[in-house]
Amino acid sequence: MNFYRRPLTFLFLFSHSLLLISLPSCKSKQQVSLIVHNAVIYSADKNFSIQQAMAIKNGKIIAIGANDDILRLYQSGDIIDAARKFIYPGFIDAHCHFTGYATDMWKCDVAGTASFDKVIKALIKYAATAKTEWLYARGWDQNDWLIKEFPDKKKIDSLFPDKPVFLKRIDGHAALVNQKALDMAGITVASKIVGGLVELKDGLLTGILFDNAMDVVENKIPLLPDVLAQQFFLQAQDSCFQYGLTGVHDCGINEHTVELVDAAQKRGDLKMKIFALLSDSAEYYNRWIKKGVYKTDHLHIGGFKLYADGALGSRGACLLQPYLDKPGWNGFLLNNPAHFRKIAQQLANTNFQLCTHAIGDSGNRVILDIYKEVLKGKNDKRWRVEHAQVVDENDFMLFGQYNIIPSVQPLHATSDMYWAADRLGPVRIKTAYAYKQLLEQNGWMPLGTDFPVEDINPFKTFYAAVARMDGKGFPAGGFQMRNGLSRKEVLCGMTIWAAKAAFEENEKGSLEAGKAADFFILEEDILACEMAKILNTRVYATFVNGKKVFTR
Repeated sequence: MNFYRRPLTFLFLFSHSLLLISLPSCKSKQQVSLIVHNAVIYSADKNFSIQQAMAIKNGKIIAIGANDDILRLYQSGDIIDAARKFIYPGFIDAHCHFTGYATDMWKCDVAGTASFDKVIKALIKYAATAKTEWLYARGWDQNDWLIKEFPDKKKIDSLFPDKPVFLKRIDGHAALVNQKALDMAGITVASKIVGGLVELKDGLLTGILFDNAMDVVENKIPLLPDVLAQQFFLQAQDSCFQYGLTGVHDCGINEHTVELVDAAQKRGDLKMKIFALLSDSAEYYNRWIKKGVYKTDHLHIGGFKLYADGALGSRGACLLQPYLDKPGWNGFLLNNPAHFRKIAQQLANTNFQLCTHAIGDSGNRVILDIYKEVLKGKNDKRWRVEHAQVVDENDFMLFGQYNIIPSVQPLHATSDMYWAADRLGPVRIKTAYAYKQLLEQNGWMPLGTDFPVEDINPFKTFYAAVARMDGKGFPAGGFQMRNGLSRKEVLCGMTIWAAKAAFEENEKGSLEAGKAADFFILEEDILACEMAKILNTRVYATFVNGKKVFTR
């Protein structure tokens, strides 16, 4: 972007008389590190006010308001004339897998493949240069194929009999593995795994594993060297910054990953602000409940992530009634409800949040009932249900009655809309992806992308939430539009409400005096432009703590 930077002393060159007038006033002005003016600034404050200029010092907004006021009261050697472009608070992705996205970068990307044959071709090409013991690919989705059935391991067994292969489905809740990988993990036709499923057909292993069964194999794959993992963190943050993402909620990560993140941030390399939810581990609960919440300017370890069930696309979501396209099958919970209840009780009197993945209406009901039992009534714990994807009509009220926060990802609706009704039928689909109905329960709701399950681009999330259509304009009129969100609601969900979901609304999420100067600049007004333009929106510059971290 061709911003011009204009020190105030430039004004002195116009005339001797102007010089005499300006000198005394300059002495009374407060020195700041950056002034941005001549902009249209959507502050996302409580009044959703639109401002023109802001002064920034020590990474925070000192003042925000009219052009004349800011330029009269503040001076800086770094002044940006935004030329009436649009400025928004930095996007905060309230549910993603930032470090997982980063460390997936060494893997074979098969997202968007149109058939299993395309997956195989990509894997063969990847294998030709792979330097690791395992061949690992991620992103296939049988729902995108002409033959919408899970593949089996015969082809990868024949191609790679001596090299373990792990092909993870797009949602991260199912995988196809070859016999070599099954042998290394000790999985046989007799294997029974709580919270997981080993698929058999005609009494033989197909290589398809669901949820906890998949994890048994994945845990055998060696971790990346720390140095390489941290390099990928920096590449991941670059991807985020180009889309105006300045903060993320990283859902379900281990302690070692947290330590790598913290070290990279303290060195000043990793500037991305991360709210981390630790993964479900008895060892972690015992240790962290004693330690308490950990917080720096860039890292906030403030909660735990549980998984109630799997995903709808892999039929692992736990439903109250059977799947319409698989009679007699309801999906399953990934653990005993007693486990979820125990964790909820452990965290009830701490400052840690409990955030639980729940997709199916049965999975949601189990978690809502446990939250209800533990929270007892109105509260400000901000415990979250991640996804809240299929909710029984009778259960919506529990979100509002117990201040349980639904944390949703609008792209799931437009990714699943082609086949979701086949799974759920005409009645249940009406209360699936019901974002407006969920928003009404508490009056606010954080939004995320769930990358790398969905696209990292938050403008696609913005479009999906409002238009409820795919990039080709399907379906005409939008998918279940009564649950579409307004543009203002979506912007709040991706900024101030996302910050609030992490107890960070007093520090970030809106552009106000005293808050972090995290923002990005666009040429398009995504709150007023034609809907189609939102998908092609490009960020010109992104700032974290008042410092430019990306420019186009």
